[in-house]
Amino acid sequence: MTDQGGTANSGRRRGRDETEEERADRMWTELIQEVRVAQMGVQILFGFLLTVVFTPKYDDLSDTDQMIYLVTVVLGAVTTGALIGPVSLHRIVAGRRVKPHAVRWASRLTLLGLVLLLATTTASLLLILRVATHDGFVPYLVAGVVFWYLVCWFGIPLWTRYRHTTR
Repeated sequence: MTDQGGTANSGRRRGRDETEEERADRMWTELIQEVRVAQMGVQILFGFLLTVVFTPKYDDLSDTDQMIYLVTVVLGAVTTGALIGPVSLHRIVAGRRVKPHAVRWASRLTLLGLVLLLATTTASLLLILRVATHDGFVPYLVAGVVFWYLVCWFGIPLWTRYRHTTR
């Protein structure tokens, strides 16, 4: 058996038999499913963050903790923007025959949103643990959780991509 280039491929099919548009449609569907998961998480976190300033405990926070809170809220806002961006992008360019380009931009926005979500979650965890414990181990615990996120969100996917992508 030979592939399209006329070389033997040992009977194993590689890739999908789809046009650029079909591939863009499939990738768009997959991307939107992924974005829905991330959006839900950031929207819950951001909603929680927005309420903190209206609680009596907020006035008791140290200046450092209030600054961490403000940075966290801003990170939550920009994360929300990046993760909702693909939806807006799709709506604005729908029917314009630019889906392959839209998928690339939406993918970039989603990856940026994940990085920002990592930063937002890290800052939230730092603030919560500082307020809850006042212990010196908090930065180490937060660093451990960040390392775990990096492994799960980027390390394993990048290793899988490197290890199992045909060259």
